[in-house]
Amino acid sequence: MAAKNAAIDEVRAAPLLVLLIFVPVVILTDMALPEAHTLLFALSILAIIPLAALLSRATEAVSSRTGDAIGGLLNATLGNLTELVISLAALQAGQYLLVKASIAGAIVTNTLFMLGGAFLLGGLKHHVQEFNRISARFQASLLFLATVAVLVPSVISSVDHTSALSQKLSLGLAIILIAVYALGMLFSLKTHRELFASAAQAEEEHHAWPIQIAVTVLVIVTLLVAFISEIFVGSVQVAAQNIGMTPAFVGFIVVALVGGAAEMTTAFSAARANRLDLSIGIALGSASQIALFVAPVLVITSYFLGPEPMSLEIWPGAVTMVLIATMAASLLSNGGRGVWYIGVLALAVYAIFGLTLFLLPPASP
Repeated sequence: MAAKNAAIDEVRAAPLLVLLIFVPVVILTDMALPEAHTLLFALSILAIIPLAALLSRATEAVSSRTGDAIGGLLNATLGNLTELVISLAALQAGQYLLVKASIAGAIVTNTLFMLGGAFLLGGLKHHVQEFNRISARFQASLLFLATVAVLVPSVISSVDHTSALSQKLSLGLAIILIAVYALGMLFSLKTHRELFASAAQAEEEHHAWPIQIAVTVLVIVTLLVAFISEIFVGSVQVAAQNIGMTPAFVGFIVVALVGGAAEMTTAFSAARANRLDLSIGIALGSASQIALFVAPVLVITSYFLGPEPMSLEIWPGAVTMVLIATMAASLLSNGGRGVWYIGVLALAVYAIFGLTLFLLPPASP
């Protein structure tokens, strides 16, 4: 009875968990109708969303039991695990355009859609909201560094068209980005942790699962996400053509929204509760994790998992979008106050990007 009540409480706290019914549905559909790519594409999206919510909940529980340093490392590793697993499946299948689009899309989605939505929803309930400007600008600075790292191989490719140079450069940049992110965690969690006190206090208010349950959920859900990601990647090309979308649009918009659904729910709820510090920490923190940790890990992993090494080079339009999103993050975090109309502006920019990708898909780099 207690377990049943606990499960009901979890569903009430995270309504996305109702969608867990689609996990067995998509597995059974893949076994019975493996050629129904459009149906499998839709069902896999509906199945990944609640699994992402469970991963986010379990990651939070594990991190809260370990201490700041290890907890920061776990958040870097597991905080964007859904996007990482989907990208690894696409990497193994050689769909590099989908991988790069999902990386760029996740950065832009977290920076514009999640942050803009938090400002809008929080501002509609509260006239003006305050947040820790230092913490927000720190994350925005990390994003700017990542944008430079993506911009360099894209610019070099226009001068030197050899893939060998781009791959070597990307590998070196990946190592630099991971080192910078590790030092950033040391800075924010150890040497200057007092500057980030507001966000840390907000996170400690959450009730955490017992560590045994959290670890068990992490293992099981990670395996399920990996399995369903293979179904998703296997159906995405045909399904995208049937629906009228390209892999670039799917990676940039769909994968980013699906993978970040759980974090968005938490960020939006926190903003409505006048905890904008937590919302900004989730949005910009997740974006910087993807840019400085997930993307470099994918570059390094491609040497072992993919058909050939992957570079950080992406098409010019995506570089421009990431750069604009980074600039927007700096502008939004500069004042230390949030109002609803700022959210409207950020969401409008995101809508422009989405419409552009849908109508004018870029060619493969």
